[in-house]
Amino acid sequence: MVVELSGVSELKLSQPRVLFEQRYALGIGTTIPNYDVSSDGQRFLMVKDETGSAGLDVVLNWFEELKAKVPTTR
Repeated sequence: MVVELSGVSELKLSQPRVLFEQRYALGIGTTIPNYDVSSDGQRFLMVKDETGSAGLDVVLNWFEELKAKVPTTR
């Protein structure tokens, strides 16, 4: 759901409206949504809830791991 904010001296909120129609995945055994918002607040990253879909793997420092597995020859 989303609302619009307006007003300077007095905060005014619009009527809530649906922002996303589709279902998105929750973590296993938890009610915490699997999403994040960009630092500028303009974009969302979400995991869709689709039958038969696999998990999402996030690899940190992948370049360092790549260099260790495939050394450069000079």
